Amino acid sequence: MQRYDESSIRILEGLEAVRKRPGMYIGSTDGRGLHHLVWEILDNAIDEVLSGYGNSIQITIKEDNSIEIIDEGRGMPYKPHASGRPTTEVIFTTLHSGGKFSDSGYSVSGGLHGVGGAVVNALSQFLVVTVQRDGKIFRQSFAEGGTKIGDLEQIGETKKTGTTVWFKPDPKIFSTTLMNYDAIKERVRESAFLIKGLKVTLIDERNKQKEVFQYFDGIKEYVSFLNKPRKPFDEVHIINSQYKVNGHKTPINVEVAFQYSESYSEVIVSFVNNVRTKDGGTHEIGFKSALTRAINDYARKYNLIKEKDENLDGVDIREGLTAIISLRISEDLLEFEGQTKNKLGTPDARTAVESVVFENMLSYLEENLTVANHIITRSINAKKAREAARKARDLARSGKKQNKKEVTLSGKLTPTQSKDKSVLELFLVEGDSAGGSAKQGRNRHFQAILPLRGKVLNTERASADQALRNEEINTIIHAIGADFGSDFDLKKMNYDKIIIMTDADTDGAHIQVLLMTFFLRFMRPLVEAGKLYIALPPLYRLMRKRGRNEESRYIWTDEELNQIEDLQTYRIQRFKGLGEMNSDQLWDTTMNPETRSIIQVQLDDVSEADQKITTLMGDNVAQRREWIESNVDFEVSDDFEINKEV
Repeated sequence: MQRYDESSIRILEGLEAVRKRPGMYIGSTDGRGLHHLVWEILDNAIDEVLSGYGNSIQITIKEDNSIEIIDEGRGMPYKPHASGRPTTEVIFTTLHSGGKFSDSGYSVSGGLHGVGGAVVNALSQFLVVTVQRDGKIFRQSFAEGGTKIGDLEQIGETKKTGTTVWFKPDPKIFSTTLMNYDAIKERVRESAFLIKGLKVTLIDERNKQKEVFQYFDGIKEYVSFLNKPRKPFDEVHIINSQYKVNGHKTPINVEVAFQYSESYSEVIVSFVNNVRTKDGGTHEIGFKSALTRAINDYARKYNLIKEKDENLDGVDIREGLTAIISLRISEDLLEFEGQTKNKLGTPDARTAVESVVFENMLSYLEENLTVANHIITRSINAKKAREAARKARDLARSGKKQNKKEVTLSGKLTPTQSKDKSVLELFLVEGDSAGGSAKQGRNRHFQAILPLRGKVLNTERASADQALRNEEINTIIHAIGADFGSDFDLKKMNYDKIIIMTDADTDGAHIQVLLMTFFLRFMRPLVEAGKLYIALPPLYRLMRKRGRNEESRYIWTDEELNQIEDLQTYRIQRFKGLGEMNSDQLWDTTMNPETRSIIQVQLDDVSEADQKITTLMGDNVAQRREWIESNVDFEVSDDFEINKEV
């Protein structure tokens, strides 16, 4: 046994704790955690803008994937701290240090916990901070996880103010250090939308790319941007008001922009002090409550809902709604749940948003009677559709008058032997032929097979009851067993992983997109929990003689095939579909957890994902054509002859 006594207790000094347990501070050490470092420094630059200092930020992705962020704020304090060290050194080497803890630094800030700069330094190969302040330019450098490699030094004089932070994430910490331009672009554009007039320049030196983001109508333009692929039936409405909290000097500023469209989907994106709260929180709860109450009150007032009828449900009222909620909250009121600041916990935020939105929404409905009646008519229809879908679902569960569907499900689904839901996998397989191979090749203990016939319904253009009437969609819902829509319950899932397994061709890709659209629209918590995967079957099988035996290997991409030096010694088989693979081949390459490759579908940005799905799967043909022409390479060709000796 290992010894456990006083000598076993270790104190991690300085930033050592961050390097030892980075996930506690940035969530993960994959691509999400990598970009979280960028957000920490960017948030600090934005805090200066929110406080009224500077109106321009520049972000540069260097050729070595290091990041440089330049702001035009006051310039970071650099003079000796009470601890005796330069303040720059304190900020970047000491956890929970910063201007957000005093009354004099920031009245409104997103970087509440004071670990941003220090954590970025701890997890970087190097970090250099340059300060322009008091007519002088100062610089200090750190390396290998926050070790000081030089004292603060003056390197010049200037009439400007601001701070530049240049850092490179440490490859010993992160599984990847490749910066994603599109991910940073989305965050930068988002910040520009939230602060009217803010100019953010994004430069990528790796491919000589440069874009400038600046919006003077703020979140009104943000809603218009998100609704570009849709068909709105009213103008974007803006709510901007302050709510005074008893006992607090600085009021909560509530800004909301919303617009209804003919879409079936709901998009609500919320922020606090320019920080995305992707898991919502008290402000989203307040908004939804106010919206539901206002529309029901209006409908009752004008007898659009009969006295004997129940109120409209919030999920019905929000069908087709796109809304941005942006709050400014002072430091003394701000509460997040967790360091990564994904969910707001401030109780007063709910009261503030609910009060402000309810009053404004009632006025909006009274002033826009045609729009108000259309919203309520749509909500009533959505309620009827949802109730019809629920009745059909309940009948299917009870078995009454639905035996045919139950038999269909049991005939299609090949179940597992184990009942341990934590290890079970459900493969959604394209076609009966591939389904047959998968059934033979699977591990019966924990892998279930559900073959799908033909193209799945495009749920971007379907209501809930239309989706449930579709046999394939209905079968998937029943197989997963966790309901759908607002009633979906992650805890009731029959499987831990849902794996989409289709042919490696355009039809297979189309089915993948149709299924991902369904899961995003009707089972979003499943996607957010990381339980949706895409299988990666190989494209090629290479075969050649080795003595009396035949050697074979599998290739997943054309690029991988091109890199094989002795390709001429192989016979090449191109798999046209999963049905061409034997059950043992399918197991070895695509289903065996020890050898397979699968992609986890991650939902980093709900608004971006929603917009792309609406563009690709919605009714706007011109928008879809424009996206395809801008993003798809039509010059790709296959140069390899199949099943032929080379």
